[in-house]
Amino acid sequence: MKNYKLDLDRQRIQFIDTRFYLSPKENYLPSVTTILEAYPKDASYYKWLKDVGSDADHIRDEAGRRGSIVHELTERYDCNEEISLINEYGTPQYRMMEWSMFERYCEFSMMYKPTIDMMEVHLMSDKLGFAGTLDRVIKLGSLTMLLDIKTSNSIYPSYWLQLAAYHQLLKEHNKKLNIDAVAILWLNAKTRTSGKGGAIQGLGWQLVTRTMTELKKDWELFKSTQKLWLAINDGVTPRNISYQLKYKKDDSIC
Repeated sequence: MKNYKLDLDRQRIQFIDTRFYLSPKENYLPSVTTILEAYPKDASYYKWLKDVGSDADHIRDEAGRRGSIVHELTERYDCNEEISLINEYGTPQYRMMEWSMFERYCEFSMMYKPTIDMMEVHLMSDKLGFAGTLDRVIKLGSLTMLLDIKTSNSIYPSYWLQLAAYHQLLKEHNKKLNIDAVAILWLNAKTRTSGKGGAIQGLGWQLVTRTMTELKKDWELFKSTQKLWLAINDGVTPRNISYQLKYKKDDSIC
């Protein structure tokens, strides 16, 4: 799952377009999230686009940056690293929104104590024609769950298609692993209280699950979206950048 190709004979490194992964068979595989760019947007998206205008790219990039930071914090936490809000100079090193979402993840972990079987697993399939990174496979009580962590303002329908695709990757690479349910740990939920009646949630976070029956429908929708993406992107190749590995000045004055 590296996004670069090292050529030691030519002493060059080639960085691959982040939307694609290079498989061991030298095939360029689009990521699951790249394929889902072809999934139709609803009316609320176009209203949001109209409202924010030229700020749309900045808002999208900022949301992506925040999500990446929160994911990194949760991964370090699950690797038993102590995470501090304050740096060595006594100033906060994370924004309050990032830290609050991280705290919600910690609250979920401390309250429900999930067992983590797999974390940040990179998988690809030449057969399926895509690749992706799974956030977690956890055991929660008697259930084994494929879990995705989200920091977005809403849970969008395409998220379930994303998990359905990840489930297929997981099945191909580990046929013995039985997944009972898929779930999204939503760290930007509108919840105001702890869960009642078996609901797993807290202030600002919520675990939303999907049954395996529903997941079958999501997988069919993903395959249709993949066909659409392939039709739109027929012949598209990744944008790759190549660099020399080393440089040394011949006529150095030192």
